[in-house]
Amino acid sequence: MSLGMIVVVTAGLGLLVAAAGLAVMWWLRTRSIGVMMAIVVVVAVAATLAGVVAITMRMIIEGPARDVVLSVIAVGGLVGLGVAFVVARRVVAESRRLVAAVGEPPFTAPRGLPAELQAIADALQEAYARERALEGARRELVAWVSHDLRTPLAGMRAMAEALEDGVAADPETVGRYHRQIKLEVERLSAMVDDLFELSRIHAGALRLSRARIGLADLVADTLAGAEPLARAKGVVLTAEAAASVPVEADAGALGRALRNLVVNAVKHTPSDLPVVMRAGVESGMACLSVSDCCGGIPEEELSRVFEVAFRGEAARTPTADGGAGLGLAIARGIVEAHDGVIGVVNEGPGCRFEIRLPLG
Repeated sequence: MSLGMIVVVTAGLGLLVAAAGLAVMWWLRTRSIGVMMAIVVVVAVAATLAGVVAITMRMIIEGPARDVVLSVIAVGGLVGLGVAFVVARRVVAESRRLVAAVGEPPFTAPRGLPAELQAIADALQEAYARERALEGARRELVAWVSHDLRTPLAGMRAMAEALEDGVAADPETVGRYHRQIKLEVERLSAMVDDLFELSRIHAGALRLSRARIGLADLVADTLAGAEPLARAKGVVLTAEAAASVPVEADAGALGRALRNLVVNAVKHTPSDLPVVMRAGVESGMACLSVSDCCGGIPEEELSRVFEVAFRGEAARTPTADGGAGLGLAIARGIVEAHDGVIGVVNEGPGCRFEIRLPLG
């Protein structure tokens, strides 16, 4: 028999056995991985055995020679099945160990797993850690915001009842109560707006209308909007912007992020001290920064300043300038939606918040 004929016969038989093996694997696709591995070994051995049997029959090998060939093939097949069985048992055992670890919170990735299962376990551990952090942040936000809402509502109710019962009858007190109620309503409205914006960011529903804008114009608009607050606080607000720094961004959303940084800086800067906005290009990125004189942020809190409802203090009593600690979290969400990064470092008499964006 020629070599070409041998190749054709063995290839044909191998394809037939492989097709049958694939059909069986598809039928048993939901069974254990050990069954799959056993089928793979059986297919390999069967394809080899079928080819050898066909060739030996074609070559009319009789007697002891044929028995030796078939015995060698059979022994090799049994050895392959044994190895597949051992490996499959280990894989199944490690898989069950991983499943058991998932079912016992808090999840900790078991060690010593096969490479693929270890990668899955490590990814699950990271996902569980992120989920726990998000759940903790959500609970903290609900508790803090509930307190922030309850306090002004209680004050407004007391003032409304005093007005209704005639306890506050003199014009001066009535006017003061009306002004205070209006102030609290505006504060609550701003808080609700921030919560709505934050929920859109977390839900991935923030839609950006990108256009080519210049950072100098954005800085000028922010300066004009924050100037009354800075003047009332006695803070010196200045801006230093390069002539032309183009970016592809949503002017309204990015303006809100920058405004949140500036308002935060003005609130924490003592009177007669400066807050400086800068815009330029650094390391091939558009850079917006806001520097203040707040006295700096403790190092252990630098990584938390962009967390939802973080104020850097345990007390949740609303201050005169309001705010629920959502401004920096909103700014981070907006910047990240623009494929940028935001950070903060202590610098000089205060700290510097910085936004980096791809150049347009």
